[in-house]
Amino acid sequence: MTSMLDAIARRAETTTRGADAVGPVRIEAAGSSSDAVVADVGRLYDGHDWEARTTDHPFAYRYSAVGDSDVTLRRSQIGGTIRGAIPRSADYVVQWITAGYGVPDVTEDRVPLQLDVPMLFPTAREFVFEYQDYDQRLVHMSRRLVHEVADELFHTGQVTDLGIDHLRTLDPAAITQWRSSLAMLSRELKTGGVDTLLWHTLTRGTAAAFLRMYPPTATALPPAVLLPRRTRLRAAVEYVHEHVAEPMSVSDIAEAAGLSVRATQEAFQRHLDQTPMTYLLRARLDRVRRDLLQADASATSVQDIARRWGFAHLGRFSAAYRNEFGEYPRATLRS
Repeated sequence: MTSMLDAIARRAETTTRGADAVGPVRIEAAGSSSDAVVADVGRLYDGHDWEARTTDHPFAYRYSAVGDSDVTLRRSQIGGTIRGAIPRSADYVVQWITAGYGVPDVTEDRVPLQLDVPMLFPTAREFVFEYQDYDQRLVHMSRRLVHEVADELFHTGQVTDLGIDHLRTLDPAAITQWRSSLAMLSRELKTGGVDTLLWHTLTRGTAAAFLRMYPPTATALPPAVLLPRRTRLRAAVEYVHEHVAEPMSVSDIAEAAGLSVRATQEAFQRHLDQTPMTYLLRARLDRVRRDLLQADASATSVQDIARRWGFAHLGRFSAAYRNEFGEYPRATLRS
């Protein structure tokens, strides 16, 4: 048991070191005591009010984790029942069960797991889980890694919350891509370990596959509008993002900010180096790009997505998209 607890301590130390933390993670725990599983596994999740009990057979548990500070592949097996609270996590955690029964959040969501169907833990807040006689797989991904890849793919910027809906209905194609990325990651664990360039590349691919299943909805505001003296400009920018798909004029934006049309135009030009309508155009183009990157090319069209975000003229939209991103929207959809 000493080696297992040392591994837990190393994992805790890695977590507290933050974004620059590196190094392998390996955890193994097993036993037949309901008290021991609460102590061993509950400690890994900073859990509280955990309890475990037997069902109609002797209690047993096994928990393992392998990877690095950015991604770990885990497995949890318990013959018995376990329940407890998990606080807000530094990781994004995708999990699924291959046997048994489980409800990740019994106090708010109350959505039971389906066998072999991934579900994201509500890691942005505390939740209470309950599982029984189960075999569970988990993938932990660091917030640093996921947010970095989200910025590369979706231009989210430096946000603390990606606005992910953990209960969204998952696209089957995205699930297939997720499973494929995990299979490659698992193979590299066995053959090369976590210190290879391929492992680093595959962890980023896993984060990208996760974001295809759970696309971010948050939009980073320009730093120029975050200063306290620019609250009206910030209100104008927030209005654009909140109503980005709706018909909108400069007058609408000005009214939302409590400014005149002229003052609104001058504020956008002075601090953002563009007109309000150009800012709106770029916000819409960003939303289109996110949807194109997430969409199944065989089940949707560029025109459908463009219209969803307020573009009525496909030709002008396509030219604006190419000017902004350096490729035509159909190329993004097929990527």
